[in-house]
Amino acid sequence: MSKSAKKSALHQSASIPTTPNINPASRNKIKVSRKKLFEDSALASKLLTGDKAALSRGITLVESNQREHQAIAEKLIEECLPHAHKSLRIGITGVPGVGKSTFIEAFGSYLIKQGKKVAVLAVDPSSSVSHGSIMGDKTRMENLVTEENAFIRPSPSGDSLGGVARKTRESIILCEAAGFDIILIETVGVGQSETTVHSMTDFFLLLKLAGAGDELQGIKRGIIEMADAIVINKADGDNLKAARDARLEFKRALHLYPPKTSEWQPKVSLCSALEETGITAIWEMILEYKALVDKNDYFEINRHNQNKFWLLQTINEHLKSRFYQDPTIKKALEEQLKAIENNETTPFAAAKLLLSLQSL
Repeated sequence: MSKSAKKSALHQSASIPTTPNINPASRNKIKVSRKKLFEDSALASKLLTGDKAALSRGITLVESNQREHQAIAEKLIEECLPHAHKSLRIGITGVPGVGKSTFIEAFGSYLIKQGKKVAVLAVDPSSSVSHGSIMGDKTRMENLVTEENAFIRPSPSGDSLGGVARKTRESIILCEAAGFDIILIETVGVGQSETTVHSMTDFFLLLKLAGAGDELQGIKRGIIEMADAIVINKADGDNLKAARDARLEFKRALHLYPPKTSEWQPKVSLCSALEETGITAIWEMILEYKALVDKNDYFEINRHNQNKFWLLQTINEHLKSRFYQDPTIKKALEEQLKAIENNETTPFAAAKLLLSLQSL
């Protein structure tokens, strides 16, 4: 086979010329075509057969802020809900540069070889200045993206706190309905995503680095209490000794924490996603965890608690959206902002006044 037969996705655009201006007639034709795709009454049935194009359109609808799309998305989720909840949801987090994308590609490829269908919901950080996202996770998972039984969907974090896209929960339901039995949720690793990730996954995996001044930060309370497993990545070459030393430190630290409600004792493992070592041990550890929580009924209890959490979060989002979209609030908000600039009121008094104007 020629070396040019399979090119890396990272180099595909090298010889592609800049796209010229699009003809207005063609632009309108594309818009009409896209509208028809979203209005496709058979979208749910296509999605339930495992059609990845239909799944992509479904997630686009879910993420859309347009009201007509939201109405279609709600109906789609209702149709898919009876076919969901049959997957194992794994949250993967870690600081930027820890190798999350490389790990997910190695781990996802391994799972596919075990006969699994893997969906990756990768949350890409949004710029606080331009509000844009690179959405480059697919190019960093260039082998996994070509697998028939893999689905990779990058989504912008937007203004969501903690680096988890606002509609990730609904996307999970659609992926499950499409037949994916392993859902991997990658966060941007900004340090505040742990609670959100934990509220939508069955197993929370924390990736760490050794030899980067990361051990003390990782031992701090909070993130360790959330983790079901700590995986020290890049445990290869000259970094192998440092990784082994870090594993001992984390093992000692874990014994200082109170027992988990799940009765699971978190474990520390070494891994080199680049060399694809330690992947089998991680999957066996997750299977061991799953067997335990199935036996003591924690798996179902946790899922029920997550649904309650999702309900409260949805109510909060709805109330916030309804508040800021109220015409009376919009007008009063502008007046109060000017009053604050002129030192005529305080932020607290202004907030109290605005909240008193909102009627439930």
